[in-house]
Amino acid sequence: MGVAGSGKSTVGTLLAEALGVEFGEGDDFHPAANVAKMAAGNGLNDEDRAPWLDALVAWLAERPAAVLSCSALKQGYRDRLREAAPDLFFVHLAAPRAELKRRLTSRRGHFMSVDMLDSQLSVLRPLSADEAGITLDATLPPGELVEQTRSALPSGVV
Repeated sequence: MGVAGSGKSTVGTLLAEALGVEFGEGDDFHPAANVAKMAAGNGLNDEDRAPWLDALVAWLAERPAAVLSCSALKQGYRDRLREAAPDLFFVHLAAPRAELKRRLTSRRGHFMSVDMLDSQLSVLRPLSADEAGITLDATLPPGELVEQTRSALPSGVV
């Protein structure tokens, strides 16, 4: 979980490979209207995110083990995801705003505009003490983030 540019897709893909499970790219679950709205530089609201969350929940419910990258910016969104996967373990990839902006500025071919970063940062609610998960420094190399995640996973998760 995390804002755009935090490395969710990169780390998620590597983690899924390391664990031998399926990877789901959260961006692929957005309805076309959401993608168009974000491509135009407009942030999503809870109503916009509802069908996206429904699709993520359905995907998780069909898999006993998987890695899913998605922003999951609010605890309410994460609670919704846990409805399908009660043992869900969150990895919050956190980086300084300047680094996120640098990454987004250099990224090509993605609908998420750098102009939306501040919007995402304002909505982001870090993991609370009652949520299973860890927060990692997203400026570390992806391989190191995968290893830190694997070390933090509760026994029996994968």
